[in-house]
Amino acid sequence: MELSIVCPIYNEEESIPHLYAALIKSLDKLNKSYEIILVDDGSRDRSFDELKKLQEKDPRVKVIKFRRNFGQTAAMSAGFDYAQGDIIISMDSDLQNDPEDFAKLIDKMNEGYDVVSGWRKDRKDKTVSRKIPSKIANKLISKLTGVHLHDYGCSLKAYKSNVIKNVYLYGEMHRFIPAICSMIGAKIVEIPVKHHPRKFGVSKYGISRTIRVVLDLITVRFLQSYMTRPIQIFGKLGLYSIFMGLIFFVLTLYMKFGGTMNITGNPFFVISIFSWLAGLQLIVTGLLAEIQTRVYYEGQKKPIYVIDEIVSVGSFVDQEGEVVCQTP
Repeated sequence: MELSIVCPIYNEEESIPHLYAALIKSLDKLNKSYEIILVDDGSRDRSFDELKKLQEKDPRVKVIKFRRNFGQTAAMSAGFDYAQGDIIISMDSDLQNDPEDFAKLIDKMNEGYDVVSGWRKDRKDKTVSRKIPSKIANKLISKLTGVHLHDYGCSLKAYKSNVIKNVYLYGEMHRFIPAICSMIGAKIVEIPVKHHPRKFGVSKYGISRTIRVVLDLITVRFLQSYMTRPIQIFGKLGLYSIFMGLIFFVLTLYMKFGGTMNITGNPFFVISIFSWLAGLQLIVTGLLAEIQTRVYYEGQKKPIYVIDEIVSVGSFVDQEGEVVCQTP
């Protein structure tokens, strides 16, 4: 299988027939073997019935139905897990993304990139509720993650299978996939893609998602920098807090022996005590996080690295003596 298309679907019964027609029209031009994975994220309308009709007439269509609405991140993750293509392309099912851009994504990927992200340069959405918050969020995400993209929210993206299958998604992390992929050394590029006004249904997102984006960004930033060394952030904060407490304590002694204020009732003395306690708690938290990190990796025998390619003559043997790579 050369190509897998993953589309999360939630209450899009009107869009589904048009989506399928647009996908087939574009994919047949590529002359590649492909599959279309449609993930019904607990739709409450007749979306699943429409999906079953498509699958009955076209075996290239694969349908996954969730028991309830788990969210777009979970739907994408399920599609990635079951995809068999060497290249996996994700897109929305509301017809705002254009399948005609598949060829551009694949051509760019053939230049050596692992992730090709779409940029809705001429976005057809409301300015105040969608475009302005999106621009602010994209600049903030780019600044904090170090992966500079104009449009993190565009679902139209292409991934190499061996990259995206090493990415584990939780919560609402789908918009941060490029930043997460960068953590395993993926080469990422962004290209302009078409964007159309919504024709059917209503948008599932609003300005209220801003808070969730900020919280997820904090998580991504922490995972990106301190996933395997949490003591580095908690320990630093703890030492800074203890050092600040020491400064306030010295200032308290200076004020006492200088005759300006006794220790009793001096707010600097209280601040120094709380700073020491906070510092000790942060350091202990860092040590506990280090233990949790080791449990996470060692308990599941999960490596802290991702291999792109092995070049060798003979065989590679892992720590348990099992052959992991055999070459002539």
